[in-house]
Amino acid sequence: MQKLTSFAPDYARYVLKGGKMFYAWMGFLAVLSAIAMYGYYLQNTEGLIVTGMTSQIHDGLYFANLVFLVGVAAGAVTIVFPAYVYHHKAMHEVTVLGEMLAISAVIMVMLFVFAHMGRPDRLWHMIPIIGIYNLPGSMLGWDVLVLTGYLLLNFIGGFYFLYKKYSGGTINKTFYMPLIYISIVWALSIHTVTAFLISTLVARPMWHHSMMPIRFIVTAFAAGPCLIILVFQIIRNNTKLWIQDEAINLLSTIVTWCLGMALFLTLSEIVIDLYARTEHANGLYYLMFGLHGLTKLVPWFWGSLAAMLVAFAMFLTPSIRTNYKLLPIACVLAFGGIWVEKGMGLVVPGFIPSPIGEVTEYYPTLIEVMTTIGLWAMGFFILTILLKGAIGILLGDIKYGGQAAAAK
Repeated sequence: MQKLTSFAPDYARYVLKGGKMFYAWMGFLAVLSAIAMYGYYLQNTEGLIVTGMTSQIHDGLYFANLVFLVGVAAGAVTIVFPAYVYHHKAMHEVTVLGEMLAISAVIMVMLFVFAHMGRPDRLWHMIPIIGIYNLPGSMLGWDVLVLTGYLLLNFIGGFYFLYKKYSGGTINKTFYMPLIYISIVWALSIHTVTAFLISTLVARPMWHHSMMPIRFIVTAFAAGPCLIILVFQIIRNNTKLWIQDEAINLLSTIVTWCLGMALFLTLSEIVIDLYARTEHANGLYYLMFGLHGLTKLVPWFWGSLAAMLVAFAMFLTPSIRTNYKLLPIACVLAFGGIWVEKGMGLVVPGFIPSPIGEVTEYYPTLIEVMTTIGLWAMGFFILTILLKGAIGILLGDIKYGGQAAAAK
C-alpha cells in the first residue's frame, strides 16, 4: 500500500520539473488552452450562434476533429498488436507510450464533444440510468460506451505496467494479458462504431455506404502511426530514451500499406459516384468541384489528396522511408491530408445539399478555429505529462524508494 500511495506523488514531482524548453512548451500550450476556455465561455453564454454551424449544417469543425481523433486513439493499437501478438521486441519496449497517446486522444475526443454540445452542463443526458442514454437504439450511446471503455482499458493497462516498473514488481500476466487482448479488439470497435454513427444516416447519401467503417479503420492505422512516429522522433532527440529503428520502420511500413488502401478506397468512391452521376453524388461533387457557385471546400479536397499522394510516394521509396530526417515530412503530409479527408472533407459535404435539397455552405468562424487549436493544445499538454512520466519510469528516474530525478 505504501508503494501505491507514493507512486502518484513521485510521478507528479518528476513531471513538474524540467528545463527552460519544457516550461516554455507547457506555457505555450497553457495559453492556447486558455483561449479554448474563452471559446467555451462564449458558446455557453451566447450559444452556438458564435460558430459557423447552422440548422442545415449542424456538425462542423468540432465534429470533424472528434471523428479524426477517434482514429488517432485507435491507431495506438499499431504498437500494442505487434508487441504482444507478434512479440516484436522493439515495439514491446515502448508499448506504454502508445497507451499514453490513446488516453490523450480519447480525452481530446471528449473535449470536442463538450465544445460541440455548446452547453457542457447538459452532459448528464449521456450518463447511463440518470440521463437519456437510449441503448441499444442509439448509435451515439454505443459510441460513448466504447470510447469510455477504451479509455479505461488503456488507463488501467498503461498505469498498471508503469506501477509495476516503478515498484520493481512482476506483472501478473493472468490479469494483464487479457486486458491487452481486449484493448486490441476494442480499438477496432471504437472507430467502427464511430463510422456506424454517420453511415447509418440514410438521409445522407455521401455517408450511407458499407465501405465507411473500412475507410475509417485504414485511415486510423495511417494517421495514428504517423503521429506516433513524430512523437518517437521528438523523444529520441530530446530525452535519454532511445527508441529503436526497428520500431519506427515497422510503423512506417504499416502507414505505407494503410495509406495506400485509404487512397484506393477514396478513388474508388470517386469513380463510383461520378461515373453515373445522380443527385446522391452532389455532396462529393460539391467537395471536388463546387456546387451552385459554392466552392469553399474545393481547395481543402485537392490539397488533401495532393498531400496524401505525395506522402504515399515518399513512404513507398525505401531511401525516404528509412531516412529519419525526411520521414517526418511524409508523416506530416499524411497526417494533415487524412485530417482534412476524414474531417472537414467528410463531415461537411454530407450536409450539402440537405435531405430537402437546400444548398448552404459552412465555414468555421474564428471562435471555432481558436477553440479547436486550444483543445488540441490541451490534448498535447496532457500527452506531454503522460509521456514524460512514462519515460521517467522506463529510464528508472522514477522508482520506489529513490529520488525522482529532474528531467533535463
